[in-house]
Amino acid sequence: MPDSDLPDKLGKPAERALANAGIQCLSDLTTWAERDLAALHGVGPTAVAKLRAALAARNQSFA
Repeated sequence: MPDSDLPDKLGKPAERALANAGIQCLSDLTTWAERDLAALHGVGPTAVAKLRAALAARNQSFA
């Protein structure tokens, strides 16, 4: 995803799921509950863990 601060190597299914949900940057994730994000088709435990770590590095978290 160009011009995105989302982690690299999330996997194409996860990237597509995030894009389809309108999630373009890490700050978009702060309005999502982790369980709702994980419910998106294509977003598995590995992608959620990478996103959680990226948020934590910025002192942010899921809603």
